[in-house]
Amino acid sequence: MGASRGIDEGLISGTVNQKSFIAEYHLDDPDMGTKERASSAFIVTDRIGRIWATRELCAIWMVGIAIFMTADGRIGQVYAGRFIAGIGIGQTTVVAPTYLAEISPRAIRGLCTCAFSGSVYLGIMLSYFASWGSSIHLSNTSAKQWIVPTTLHFIFAGIIVILSFTVYESPRYLIKANKQDQAAKTMAKLRNLPSDHPYVQTEMTDIQAQLEREREATLGSHMFGPLKELFILPSNRYRVMIGLTSQLLSQWSGANSITIYAPRFFALLGTTGQSEKLFATAIFGVVKFVSSLVCALILVDFLGRKRALGYGITLQFVSMLYVAIYLAVVPSIQSGFIPDGHSKRAGTAAIVSIYVSGVGWALGWNNIQYLINAEIFPLRVRSLATSMVMCFHFANQYGNSKAVPTMLLDTAMRPYGTFFFFAMVTLIGLVWMWFFLPETAGKSLEAMDEMFSLPWYIIGSKGAAITAGSGHAEAYRSGDVEKNPISSECREFIPRVKKEEGNQ
Repeated sequence: MGASRGIDEGLISGTVNQKSFIAEYHLDDPDMGTKERASSAFIVTDRIGRIWATRELCAIWMVGIAIFMTADGRIGQVYAGRFIAGIGIGQTTVVAPTYLAEISPRAIRGLCTCAFSGSVYLGIMLSYFASWGSSIHLSNTSAKQWIVPTTLHFIFAGIIVILSFTVYESPRYLIKANKQDQAAKTMAKLRNLPSDHPYVQTEMTDIQAQLEREREATLGSHMFGPLKELFILPSNRYRVMIGLTSQLLSQWSGANSITIYAPRFFALLGTTGQSEKLFATAIFGVVKFVSSLVCALILVDFLGRKRALGYGITLQFVSMLYVAIYLAVVPSIQSGFIPDGHSKRAGTAAIVSIYVSGVGWALGWNNIQYLINAEIFPLRVRSLATSMVMCFHFANQYGNSKAVPTMLLDTAMRPYGTFFFFAMVTLIGLVWMWFFLPETAGKSLEAMDEMFSLPWYIIGSKGAAITAGSGHAEAYRSGDVEKNPISSECREFIPRVKKEEGNQ
């Protein structure tokens, strides 16, 4: 399902640069009035389950693309088709990460969930090459130049629907739907263990216990109870802050802008010719796909979420800063300047920096923006919270896609100012990550409650260490270090925090 979003972003980026499309519709806006909608995903996933939600979104997605492809010059139909397709594609960012996080063993949850974010770039890579190939082999006067690549949507949607009949529903959803027996059988199948195995029994007990605590805490609440929970409970407010801030910082770090406007950015750095720009963009897709695959399979669980994000943001910061300095020092090629010697080599390094920023994005924000949001929220509000966060994600993506062309103008921030802005956002993200983002690797979804029950000002810096074992959060608050030992580096906080909490 991640590939579905990648295909959509990659194809529309290439489509609006195809001369046949521009000639037919006089549009060169990659957004084209369409923004994927994640707002309805929480209702669908909680009402009909994760698997049926997958089939539902694929149906909406294919209907929208069919309307888009058959527009035949009618611009209103283009917008309608893109809008409907966006409703389906937008739900993938909620359904897939939630499902993967819920069915995965905690030891490899990062790997499994990052498979979604990595597959986004499989779609982007394939769509970039499809657009490049059609620009070479199909006439600029034929609508086939953009219609043929667009058929990738149907191929992937069909594959997803067929494969959805070979997987199991999330046991956590089944328990929430009061289907305990089916949930136990499904969990046993997913873990390839007997249903009476201690590992399966323990996991089922943890899920049921968390859900019961949530139900008791919200007994008698109205239909807006889950929404109220998100903002009334301090632990949930902190989680919402993490979700929203991670989306804000990631979307304005520049990586998504480069993905959408890749041909334009490569032109700024000296790449000329439509075919050459599309080819450079296709290579960028390969770099992002390979790096995201390596990060998902090896680095995220090995390094941990926080360290991987730190390394990724650092790579992005250095890359964006170099491109900004290059654009500030070297005259624009669009002004008639022909680079040679040192300036040409510096331009090549700037293009390489764009590729390096893609590696940094794959290692850092690309994985974290889906993984963290899928694993930090309690079961009762998980779908709602993830949908809300992804709506914020798309709102910022929309604002970013609209703002960047204006930011690049000489009357605004100029190209170098835009990249300085991206570098500053990545630097802010690095500082925020260090102080506020907790390490979640190796923790069960149910154990997250323990960590987020700590005082807010130490969750990010010390939360993972303090809750390294069962019961540590309660021991921390009570000062009972004998019953539930706490790491020595965190014991110094106990008397001080107890005193502060007593004064509140």
